[in-house]
Amino acid sequence: MKINFSRQTIYLFALCIFLLIFVLAFSFAVLVPKGKEYRIKKSELKKENLELKQLSDFSIEKEVTLQKLQNDNVHVITAFETEFSADRFEKQHKSFFSSLSVSKKSKLEDEDGFSVYEVNTTSKISSPKSFYNFLDAVNKSDWMIAVNFPINFKRDGEMISSTFTMRVYNNAKESNSSK
Repeated sequence: MKINFSRQTIYLFALCIFLLIFVLAFSFAVLVPKGKEYRIKKSELKKENLELKQLSDFSIEKEVTLQKLQNDNVHVITAFETEFSADRFEKQHKSFFSSLSVSKKSKLEDEDGFSVYEVNTTSKISSPKSFYNFLDAVNKSDWMIAVNFPINFKRDGEMISSTFTMRVYNNAKESNSSK
């Protein structure tokens, strides 16, 4: 039995073998290394996406917390941004005293990003209870004020004279913009 191959069949067979060898060589030389690289990059991308999702969730959680704190403390935030007015302070808190005078404010060194002013106050009260009511009102006032110790009380007939200093805090941004 003799198999007779035509020239065309031999060329076709040789071409098929050449293409098969070329495809295998191309696969092992180019596609397999690129596939490994692809899998490595895909796993890195998964890790980065997971980190991004965690950071995004953390960011959203902190944003919600920030909004809640801003809503709960809107009075404090606006108090830091309100410029101190001695006349307005006297009008608001005169009801606690028989007489109240506030001297001019003097600028102190900035503390933790806030401008600090010191205000000297002299007053006359009829009872210590009204002074404590004044301290409660200062906590709810339009400014961030810290009453400094010592508070000097001196008996003056039926009245009690008091002198004390207060520190008024404002945002440093506001004081920088006014310079």
